[in-house]
Amino acid sequence: MTTIELKDILIHKIAAINDKSFLAAMNTIIDTKSEKLIYRTTPEQKQRIKLAKEQIARGEAISNDQVEADIDKWLSER
Repeated sequence: MTTIELKDILIHKIAAINDKSFLAAMNTIIDTKSEKLIYRTTPEQKQRIKLAKEQIARGEAISNDQVEADIDKWLSER
């Protein structure tokens, strides 16, 4: 079976489903595989991204490895 044939079969099967929650779950799964996924950001999100980039440029950030090390240290002290 080719990819195109499989897509056609799935389209017909999905068209016959009326369970909204199941379709929503399928949509979530498909979104994770979509190559054309577009992220839309709000003006607030854009501003926060800009501020974060400025903080990184000033060296006001720590690596994920350092955060994990700090958490491990904190947990071991408890």
